[in-house]
Amino acid sequence: MQTGTKFKTVDEYFASLSEADRHLLATVRHAIKQAAPSAVEVISYNMPAVKQKGIVVYYAAHQNHIGFYPTSKPIEVFKSELSPYKTSKGAIQFAHNQIDLALITKIVEFRLKEDLAKGKK
Repeated sequence: MQTGTKFKTVDEYFASLSEADRHLLATVRHAIKQAAPSAVEVISYNMPAVKQKGIVVYYAAHQNHIGFYPTSKPIEVFKSELSPYKTSKGAIQFAHNQIDLALITKIVEFRLKEDLAKGKK
């Protein structure tokens, strides 16, 4: 990926990746789309994201991991399931050989409900 590039679309972001990263991130993208079929793909903070009322999750390719950014609440709620992975307040790092699509799906579904509830307030 070229640093300094400002992406306008998710496809443009994917086109900038190596073939290996594109393949890995495509599996994450597919899991997110399956969990959130009516959400819209956008670029936010120069990385792919899905939006319902607000942003549900962000995700990105990095040199040694896939970054998955679901906000802070899912990090707390799924703490035990996330124990094998490096996490911070609002981020999860999945090593290239440790991408847990089932967990990503659960987190996206959780975030969709959270986002809908937030939109009703």
